[in-house]
Parts: sequence; structure tokens; C-alpha cells
Amino acid sequence: MELQHIAEQALERMRTQGFDAARADASRSESTELNIAHNEPSLLRSTRAHKLVLTGIVDARLASTELSDLSEASLREAVAALHANALAAPQDGANALTAGQTARIAQGPLQADEAVLADKVAELLDFRAREAPLMMLEEGFAAHTRVQSRTLSSGGSDLACEIGWYGLSAFGSAREGKRTSSFNHADGSAHDLAAQPAQRYFGIEGLLRDTPRQLDATPISAKFVGDVVLTPPAVASLLSWLHGQIGDLQLIAGTSLYRAQVGEVVASPHLSLRSRFDAPGVAALSADGFPTPPVEVLRAGRLLCLTPSLYASRKTGLPHVPVAAAGWELAAGDTALTDVLAGVALGALVGRLSMGHPATNGDFSGVIKNSFRLEGGAVGGALREVMITGNVAQMLRDVVAVSRERIDTGSSCLPWLRVRGLHFS
Repeated sequence: MELQHIAEQALERMRTQGFDAARADASRSESTELNIAHNEPSLLRSTRAHKLVLTGIVDARLASTELSDLSEASLREAVAALHANALAAPQDGANALTAGQTARIAQGPLQADEAVLADKVAELLDFRAREAPLMMLEEGFAAHTRVQSRTLSSGGSDLACEIGWYGLSAFGSAREGKRTSSFNHADGSAHDLAAQPAQRYFGIEGLLRDTPRQLDATPISAKFVGDVVLTPPAVASLLSWLHGQIGDLQLIAGTSLYRAQVGEVVASPHLSLRSRFDAPGVAALSADGFPTPPVEVLRAGRLLCLTPSLYASRKTGLPHVPVAAAGWELAAGDTALTDVLAGVALGALVGRLSMGHPATNGDFSGVIKNSFRLEGGAVGGALREVMITGNVAQMLRDVVAVSRERIDTGSSCLPWLRVRGLHFS
């Protein structure tokens, strides 16, 4: 059945059941992918999936459910059970559903080109064999995905979306005899994979060249205070913490460091962060059912907005700022990456930052992974069992250089950042 008909049918049944407000999200996804396993092409497969998500409110009590069986009997049972669940849910006056919103989104390639997928896997495996023979690609794929969705609400919202994109992924470790490096991975989404060789996308070439160097990783000899140069994957961890601080959970809990700091400088003047909700694999729609216009979070270190959902907005009194599930870019700097690295007297080039859940004030202690020693401005040997300690909010303020180069993974486009004053142990 057409997605519109499925959503309309579900919404009408929810109205009949007695919901005060209702929302139906019908979606269809199709994926074609060529897998890699242990340095070899593995499996070409296509998958399809249908999903219907129902959300309803009764007497300010909200419940939701998801079903893949879209038959009349399944829908009838699901709606009746959803109504019972809503009546048993806690009452919360902040509960509300999207109303009066319209959008029509279409972007990206909607048909898979299997020849492109085969070419990309061949290119990736040929490059590995030629340039990084010690690298074992445990898993990987080249894929095309197409997603169609339709959202209808009793408040008159009508959102339609159809997007397509290509994806490329590589995951594995280096091996030589009994020696093994730590795992590493790179992936991303693009509207076109034919524009350049596979290894040029998403930092994959760096992954394949750097991971074998980690076979000879060593610990540091003594504690010290130094600088880190964060690669784009590590920068993503830093920004994930920031997004958490300006999003629902921290705002509702009252633990956000930034709730009262909109308009103030909270980060280095080198940092400007804005959305790109039209990026490959990203739909410009929020999870709470609103179109997402462009959003600017940081401008030269100044915080311009928070991003509460409709529920968090009603709960806190803050303005509602809808954002998509992904799609952010950190502005490129004016310094070449070689010069960013050259400025470090002692520290590390950090591939991944594993810091768990920092404390409420941003304090953390974490392991740096897939990382290399920096000394006298030169990249040295790989590091193992090295931790850094600091404060995430302070790290954002202590960014002293941003690279001109960036890695674009679709969901994000990020540069390398140099941060001063971390404690190494």
C-alpha cells in the first residue's frame, strides 16, 4: 500500500479509538549492499522493510508503538493496546504532538547502481592489498539506501520525505604474526561514490595507512601536560557532548552548563558550528515531526541557541528549536594540518577519544585510541594504554588551531583541532 494510505488509515483508527491527539509515521526502506569479510567480497544482498510508528495522547498521557505487520487486524490490535498503554502512562502537561507542519523533501540518488558498488569494493580491496597488506578488513560494505516516509498527525501535520544515498564502510585491525593492533573504522554517506577512488572517502585512506603503524604501540614513560590534535572522529566525540548539553536531557534535568549562556562566548573563537540538514543520508525533519531550517549553534565561539524539542520546550519554557538526527559542520580553519601538528611541543595525535560519560561539570578521564605521539611538531610512534584527563567545556575553550582540511562523512564535516593543556598519564 502507499505510505499515505497507511498513515491515513492508522490515524483514522486512532481517532475512532478516542485519542485526543495522534500521529502516524509510515516508512519504507530499501538497501542494496555488497559486503566485505576478511579482505574479500562476501555477499551482495538487497533488503526491504516497512514500519509504522504510532504515537497517541489521552488526557495528557502519551504512549507509542511500532509495528511491521501492516494488516488490518494487526493495526486494530496495536491501536487498542496503544490506547490502554496511554491510559496507564503518567500524566504530563508537556506532552504534545506535531501540528500544522508541512514538508516535501526529495534528495539524492533514488536507484542503486550495482556496478558502482562493485567498483568501490574492488578499489578498496586493491588499495588495501597494495598499500596496506598488514590490514585485515574484518567487515565493510558499499551500499545504496533509499528511504521513503510519510508523517500525518491529527493536528494537520503532513510531512513527506524520499531520500537516497550511497554508503561506504571499512572496519578492521592490522595483523602480523601474533601481533595485532586495536580495531579501527571509517564510514560515511555520499550522493556520489563514482567521483573519486574508494579510499579517498570518509578518511578511509588514513585508516588503512595508519592502523598497521599501531602494531608497535608503546605507553608513555611519564606523566606530563601537553596538547592534543584531535582527528575528525575524536572531534565528533567532543561535539556530541556539546549537543547533549544543549539538548533535551540536560536542559530538562537542569544540569546543562549552557542553559543560561545563549549569547555568551562559551568556546574558542576558532569554533563555528552550524547545521547542514540537507547532507547525504540526512532528512531535514526532526524526531518530533517538524521541518528543520538551518541552525547556527556557535559563531566564533559564541553560543547562539539551545536545541530543545517540542516536549523539552514545553517542559522548560525555552524556545523550541527543531534539529535533524544528524548533519553538522564545524567551519574549516586557516591553518594547514601540517602546521597544526608542527605547533605541538609534546602531546598526541588522537584518532578516537573514549571518555565515557563526563561529570556534570564536564570533567573526564578517558583513553585515547588509534593515537600517535607528537613531539617537537613531528608525528612519532603509536601509543597504547594512554589516558588524558581534563574538562570537556574547557577543551572547547582551549582550541588554539583548526585545520583547513576536513573529513566529510555526510552526517558531519569536521576539521582537526589542536587543544592545549591536557594531562597525560
